Amino acid sequence: MRALVNVAGLVLVIYAAVVFAAYLFQRKLQYFPSPERVEPVQAGLKNVEEIVLETPDGEWLIAWYARAAEGKPTILYFHGNGAGLINRAERLSKYQALGYGFFIAAYRSFAGSSGSPSEKALIADSRLVYDYLLKQNLKPENIVVFGESLGTSVATQLAAVVKVAAVVLESPFTSAANVGALRYPFLPVRYLMQDQFRSDQYIAKVTAPVLVVHGGRDNVVPLDMGKQMFELANEPKEFILLREAGHNNHDQFGLVAKVQMFISKTVLVD
Repeated sequence: MRALVNVAGLVLVIYAAVVFAAYLFQRKLQYFPSPERVEPVQAGLKNVEEIVLETPDGEWLIAWYARAAEGKPTILYFHGNGAGLINRAERLSKYQALGYGFFIAAYRSFAGSSGSPSEKALIADSRLVYDYLLKQNLKPENIVVFGESLGTSVATQLAAVVKVAAVVLESPFTSAANVGALRYPFLPVRYLMQDQFRSDQYIAKVTAPVLVVHGGRDNVVPLDMGKQMFELANEPKEFILLREAGHNNHDQFGLVAKVQMFISKTVLVD
């Protein structure tokens, strides 16, 4: 009996150590930055500026900015939780070829940006880049907010408090805590997680038209979460299911054309 108690005690100690380590290093499990700074021309992009934005707390953000053709909106793009700007160069070039402008800022510690990522920092920085676009004489009704994966929560939280023309959410989740709980079912994720990105608490505050796109074979963010976000969104809204798509390969299944169609129906540029 004593041996059983000792084993149980050892298991409990080990589990407590695992929980403590998960709490201590949780952001290492949530953000996967590639710190390499690459200029747009090195990524094969033309007529794209590299912008360095200073944050109020003394950090800097590396951003790429392509100006829109006349009569076309600008896409304010929020990327996922891994890699850097260069990983979205090919996709952004496709929107640029359609005449759309784009502005994408690397999160803190990503692609040459300084600092450390956190939900509070990412949300504050999203407002910083939005305000930057307004200072470039862009009107809110000319800005389409686009978020993918983690960026869907940044996009949602921003669009909940500012005016934009439309919102595109690619592979959205209800909350990062819900995704984490599925990935680490043996941990009390919802009690440990600091950056929970509760998109489900913000989406109803978004008044702009919303497009939700999700892959039927997404093994990172369950399809059901995308459907829940769609249900929580206000009209006008549209849901597109890419049945054969996973989490990161939507471009292979016609995403760009579908986004173009959505924008053409919902966004009127002066």
